[in-house]
Amino acid sequence: MLSIDAVDKHARWLMDLAQRLCGAFNNAGINYRMVGGMAVYVHVDMVDPLAARLTPGVDFAIERSDVSRIVEAVLPFGLQHRHALGLDVLAGPVAGTIRTVSRLVFVREKVRPGYLEPVPDFSEPTVTEAGLLLAPVLDLIRMKLTSNRIIDKVHIVDMDGVGLITPEIENALSEPLRRRLQQVRAEERQSAGAE
Repeated sequence: MLSIDAVDKHARWLMDLAQRLCGAFNNAGINYRMVGGMAVYVHVDMVDPLAARLTPGVDFAIERSDVSRIVEAVLPFGLQHRHALGLDVLAGPVAGTIRTVSRLVFVREKVRPGYLEPVPDFSEPTVTEAGLLLAPVLDLIRMKLTSNRIIDKVHIVDMDGVGLITPEIENALSEPLRRRLQQVRAEERQSAGAE
């Protein structure tokens, strides 16, 4: 059974990991944006902490040319760069085993060849109180709708549920991504029994 202590411990571990990695990137002069589930978590947490959903790791959008500098920057934390399932990841010791703690995606490149859109270029970040650079909501929505896995749809529902997906953000999406957003909303209404 999952205890509140375990959830709190994981949340603290994630935030510590995010702060250490962002600090290392900043110290090395590496431009980044936190993306993925942790970025969604922080955005949602800023609006409604009870609606924020934890994630297993901390992911980043970076320039491909910065990979070698990132490898050096994370060595003091016992993390190593690897390729796993076609992705660049950082892996290290967690609870007695080596596991992926961060995925790296590259701005202006598609994560998978069949994706509709590439990872957005760096835009003005959302800066947290701790100084972490988050991808803005629009960029996260684009990435989540492009990937369109079940977890990405859950993240869309989370952001939509706290009002982060505004009409301006929706209108800024490409037509294929707007259709996907409408599909996610329809699936959520159906699962909630509203249709």
